[in-house]
Amino acid sequence: MSMLQALRAFAMVAGVIAVATVSKYVRASDNRALDADIISVAEEWAKIKYLSDDDSDRSAKMAVLAPKADALVKRYPGRPEPLIWDGIVVSEQASLSSGFTALNFAGRARDLLLEAYKIDPKALDAGASTSLGVLYYRVPGFPLAWGDKEKARRYLEEAVKNAPNGRDAHYFYADFLYEQRDYKRAEEMIRIGMALPKHPERPVWDQYFPMVMETLLDRIEKKLKP
Repeated sequence: MSMLQALRAFAMVAGVIAVATVSKYVRASDNRALDADIISVAEEWAKIKYLSDDDSDRSAKMAVLAPKADALVKRYPGRPEPLIWDGIVVSEQASLSSGFTALNFAGRARDLLLEAYKIDPKALDAGASTSLGVLYYRVPGFPLAWGDKEKARRYLEEAVKNAPNGRDAHYFYADFLYEQRDYKRAEEMIRIGMALPKHPERPVWDQYFPMVMETLLDRIEKKLKP
């Protein structure tokens, strides 16, 4: 595969990378102001993702949200939650870009998420490890870029272990297993994820994410049919 082909392929799957980071459960921390700020960014993200008119509208709105996410990192130094959501927003910018621009955004998202992971890999239902796992299995591998299927598997397995009630962790581990053609295990993971508790503090996301899970289950079941 040429570099150009890889970049085009990455642009096609970048949207999946962004979805990987949207469902992070906003659990109560020891800082109410931080919780409120995280919920605000999270819901604004979901509204942009699902309620925008088109990608042009979505990109413009995400460009407005990005500085807000950056500001949270500065407002709460040393906290993993703002880093995770900054990575979420940057991942979405990757999904709305193409070629080298998309890879640059993805690389920045990876760095933010790695920083969050080093602080607390369990924060926001293992949000950093879940999103890192998806980045590593969707970005092209060496020598074209830094994608790595084995790293992806390790991060996603860790995410499911650290977030037994994390719907996104189970969804994206299932998606990874589907891509690896391990359909039985993928079905097991997605069904676990679909049975997990909803998140009423995230109403927009709570409305749309079940549809995303149903779509993956349908794809898996088609592969399992004799």
